Amino acid sequence: MTTSDETSGDVEPPRRSTRRRKVLIIATLIVLLPLAAAFALVMQRQWVYDGNIRRVQQVFPEEGDRPAKVVGEAQNWLVIGADRRPGEAGFQRSDSIMIAHIPADRKKVFVIGVPRDSYVTIPGHGKDKINAAYAFGGPKLLIRTVEKLTGVRIDHFAALDFNGFVTMSKALGGVDIYVEREVHDPMNDVTWPQGNVHLEGERALLFVRQRYNLPGGDFDRIKRQQAFLRAMGEKAISKGTLTDPLALDAFLQALTKSITVDSGVTIGTLRDLALELRDVRGGDLMSATVPVKGTGMVKGASIVRLDPAACARLFAAIRNDTLETHLADFGGENDTSLVR
Repeated sequence: MTTSDETSGDVEPPRRSTRRRKVLIIATLIVLLPLAAAFALVMQRQWVYDGNIRRVQQVFPEEGDRPAKVVGEAQNWLVIGADRRPGEAGFQRSDSIMIAHIPADRKKVFVIGVPRDSYVTIPGHGKDKINAAYAFGGPKLLIRTVEKLTGVRIDHFAALDFNGFVTMSKALGGVDIYVEREVHDPMNDVTWPQGNVHLEGERALLFVRQRYNLPGGDFDRIKRQQAFLRAMGEKAISKGTLTDPLALDAFLQALTKSITVDSGVTIGTLRDLALELRDVRGGDLMSATVPVKGTGMVKGASIVRLDPAACARLFAAIRNDTLETHLADFGGENDTSLVR
């Protein structure tokens, strides 16, 4: 027969066991509550950012009238800059047009500028400047025009309200861009000196919007916009911004209040893409402009004539996800290095 003395070393007294469970629960709560609070904060901010973003419905053409889906994980975004968001009242033309190609390996981001005066065929409207497609039929016609021109399937659409550059640049404390030579803007009576130029607030908007007196005309304007986006991206992912919750929140608030996307883009889409691109830095943003033959005049308006053969090679590289090799062979890589 077993006595109580024989079992006392094997069975823990109920009071001591209860006390240990309480200590364990308290310790667990001490560890988990801050994590839960942080998670709740992140989710709450995501909800706020998601609410800031505007979305437009039915921006893509009918499926039978589109290029085939490319096998793989590469993505192509059509990004435009304009004075107004899609759907707002007033005559609209896209001020800048860019194809952002995100390769399957997510090691770089390629931004291909399309001059807004490119003389192309707009479905249902004949030959005209490509930015007229946006005025005629909004994002849907512009996407259809770009897909017809390039044979590249556009996966997502994003429109940036240029006025948002004011608040975004302020949130980052401004960015610095090297200007190759002094240029005067006669419309706004601003002179951009040769050397590093600090852009913040209204000055940032004036810089990316300058239309007149640029040595390379619209091509220099594209370089300015690409250079500004590169500088802003570098500042946004810098340690100083990422470790400053207030600055980061101010930038993300400004960004999400200035962007309009297609209805298929959720905050989860953007979050997942940001995680996939977490190792990308400013030097990994590659930029180029579609090849052109020159400029001309049609019915009293200046136009840009594209180079069909060179464009065909570039567009094939986008479709085949071989842009890095193409740019190394044919040039155009990082052509925002000289900004005027």
